[in-house]
Amino acid sequence: MFKRAVIAILAYAFWYPVLAAQNDYAVIPVDTSKKTLSLFLRDESGSMYRTFANLVNTAKQSRHEVIFAMNAGMFKADGSPVGLLVIDGKEIAPLNTKRGVGNFYLKPNGVFALTSLGPVIVSTDEYRDVGAKVILATQSGPLLLKRGIINKVFDPNSKSKFVRNGVCAIGKVAYFVISDVPVNLYEFARYFKDEIGCKDALYLDGNVSSLYSKDLRRYDQSPELGPILGVLE
Repeated sequence: MFKRAVIAILAYAFWYPVLAAQNDYAVIPVDTSKKTLSLFLRDESGSMYRTFANLVNTAKQSRHEVIFAMNAGMFKADGSPVGLLVIDGKEIAPLNTKRGVGNFYLKPNGVFALTSLGPVIVSTDEYRDVGAKVILATQSGPLLLKRGIINKVFDPNSKSKFVRNGVCAIGKVAYFVISDVPVNLYEFARYFKDEIGCKDALYLDGNVSSLYSKDLRRYDQSPELGPILGVLE
């Protein structure tokens, strides 16, 4: 009953930070029907943001304030995205359907997209069938959950533990989650399934995972990042 009550509260609030037992996770819900979720890669001069500090400073110059920011997916050494990136409806980088080594290429991988109908999580193979105008999109991997099932490649006893972040969507609300302690992929997926009630969830990254949240008064000193998801006011 407690879990259902928490989810009900989240569905009606823009910011309602939820901390799991022992404060192991922070959850930032963004109601996309009320706030504008954006993807950031380069400023108007063409320079990559790379850090929250650069994004914050650029926003201030245009009299805006960063309310929320989180690293948006995996990227190359120069900050460019490994996979699909769509910003303001424009495809910046194409869908990556190649085989490779590393978490991004664990199957199924997938895409978080904000469409004209709301936020969605889909597998890479399903992205072309979204059927709605894509406003923004970022590709990463692997999918943590697909139709309520935890990714079968995950080992519940894995010793590979990192601070990790990811995203899921329920209705118009996108839930951005970051662990405050190192967890393995199975534990991370289990949190999305059991505590938030997500059916589909996407892993964004680990090790570099960072959060900027005005409401939580949390301003992680992020390493250099690639694409950044955020909300400005």
